[in-house]
Amino acid sequence: MKGFFYLMTIVTNRFSDRVDNYVKYRPHYPTEVVDFLKAEGILAQNSVVADIGSGTGISSELFLNNNYKVFGVEPNEPMRHAAEAILQHYADKKLFVSVNGKAEDTNLDDHSVDVVVCAQAFHWFNNDWFKRECKRILRGSVPSGKPNGSVVLMWNDRRTDSTDFLKVYEDFLQMFGTDYLVVNHKNTQERSQFDNFFGEGNYKEKSFYNYQDVNFEGLKGRVLSSSYMPNEGHKDFDFMIYCLKKIFMRYQENGVVRLDYDTKIYYGQLK
Repeated sequence: MKGFFYLMTIVTNRFSDRVDNYVKYRPHYPTEVVDFLKAEGILAQNSVVADIGSGTGISSELFLNNNYKVFGVEPNEPMRHAAEAILQHYADKKLFVSVNGKAEDTNLDDHSVDVVVCAQAFHWFNNDWFKRECKRILRGSVPSGKPNGSVVLMWNDRRTDSTDFLKVYEDFLQMFGTDYLVVNHKNTQERSQFDNFFGEGNYKEKSFYNYQDVNFEGLKGRVLSSSYMPNEGHKDFDFMIYCLKKIFMRYQENGVVRLDYDTKIYYGQLK
């Protein structure tokens, strides 16, 4: 058990030195996601959302822009403080509430939210403990305890082979990433993982196209926002940036390159 909490501390702090780049250069999520969740009956007019692993508030802002109340639950202090600064105007409207908590222990009240959202973070969690916590905080038919609310897992999946640039960029990440293949969130996107979390066949999925057009500084910032890439001071940093510049100059058009994403969501109620 001690080993587990030690591991969680390491995971929690992975992004502490990446916050500025995370804020500036991580992709946002398409507004179509909210429209779709409304159409599916996941979001109602007055739904309260818990954004678990909310980071710097990118995913929270998607729902705040549509006037939903959001509890942003984030254990990493620098990331949480960045979200508080960026989303202060929503906090002033009583729409955004920043919470120091973990996926497995959110510090939210029992049956206090209608929808649990987890964007770009599920692969860091203890899924069994997170599932138990979701059941606790989702509104349910007490005393039966069956949750009426839904869980939405969301990722921006970068395409790796749809263009020559993206193929080379993927090779670059694998070459310089310190543990890229180990922590890649795509490792969790297997049907068995979702069957275990939601209950077999008890979820649906949907994909939306998303993209970023970035100049070299944007591409560099996107690379450095990833916890698996060498940061300044690392022995490979200078050579990595040299190679990245070469890649950018080869594939840029009008001073930008395009990063293509599929924004994937997996949603359902928990058995």
